[in-house]
Amino acid sequence: MYVSPESQSESILTQPSLPKNQDTPNKGMPKMDDSGKTVSRFEFWPTWFFYTPVVLQSLWYGIKYRDFRLPLVANPHIKLSGMVGESKQEILELAGDYAKQWIPPFVTLTKQSESERSSLSAQWLEAKQAMIKTGLSYPIVAKPDQGCRGVGVQLMESDQELQQYIAAFPDKARYMLQKKSPYQAEAGLFYIRYPNQEKGKVFSITLKYSPVVVGTGKHTLRQLIEQDPRAKQLAHLYLPRHQDQLEQVLEHGKPFQLAFAGSHCRGCIFKNGNAYITKALAEKLDRIFDDYPGYHFGRLDVKFKDIESLMQGKDFDILEMNGASSEAGHIWDSNTPLKEIFSTLLYQYRCLYEIGALQRKAGHKVPTFHELFRALKQEKQLIKHYPATD
Repeated sequence: MYVSPESQSESILTQPSLPKNQDTPNKGMPKMDDSGKTVSRFEFWPTWFFYTPVVLQSLWYGIKYRDFRLPLVANPHIKLSGMVGESKQEILELAGDYAKQWIPPFVTLTKQSESERSSLSAQWLEAKQAMIKTGLSYPIVAKPDQGCRGVGVQLMESDQELQQYIAAFPDKARYMLQKKSPYQAEAGLFYIRYPNQEKGKVFSITLKYSPVVVGTGKHTLRQLIEQDPRAKQLAHLYLPRHQDQLEQVLEHGKPFQLAFAGSHCRGCIFKNGNAYITKALAEKLDRIFDDYPGYHFGRLDVKFKDIESLMQGKDFDILEMNGASSEAGHIWDSNTPLKEIFSTLLYQYRCLYEIGALQRKAGHKVPTFHELFRALKQEKQLIKHYPATD
């Protein structure tokens, strides 16, 4: 059932001090439901607690299908089905001509060691030439080609910022430069489509709200963070990120975005948007994935004009496509009960095993655990050396 934005609780972005016509970070989002707790007691519990039931269920399905590796072949054209170590570039390049219309232009480069390049400035010039060839101009979004949970994502608005990003990036690793979407609103769309079905379904919508504090003309950024009901509980994420601005007094009514990356573990606020799932949106994704071979399970990170347009399947950009390790992020809404978190995760992995079994039956080769562990080790090593996240 559709819940109109007007019927929801007041958003953090509709405070009286915030100009209504301002191009705010959450422009186009429905009013955020801020009822209940500001931070769920479950939001930052250890991962093992939530995935223990998933592991137990996986043991049962592994025995049932005589193969514990089936989730690794659910998306057969993606490395390890997108469980770990997948390349953003390789996934996005699977798109056909129609599907590409929904993906902002991007280019991917490899950071070379200085022994292989004359200087870092030469690598920056290579990046600039690649941007020109691809038709990219500032602002752009820089991010690791191989990564997860928003690690290393930064907004680039100048040559200097791009030079600094390349300098901080680990040698031999690939990074992506992508056109910044013109839209402010962001969501995660979880899509599931069984191989033997012509249509899929939107299983979950996660509304992603950028945390914002609003200047008073009297308080410093540090004080605004420490006084905000939610931000003060996540100060360990926000304060280190904005060290050089903490003592700055923000002018009255000026919004300050505390996190750019739409990742929960980076401080983005996740809310349940399942009320906005529509037939029109599902049909649009079906049309896109008709032109996208081998993608059956995962979450699309999208930017969109406004919630009404998204519900109609219009005016949105697909920034990234995540595979088998995706989570239906709406479970991290502070109002989500523990029972729903468990049931949602169990449902996801039940689908993974069922889809994987069908893919195996269709003749797709199931990856080995050795491939999985090798990719996991490589990704963990890379993440340690990526630049900080905005």
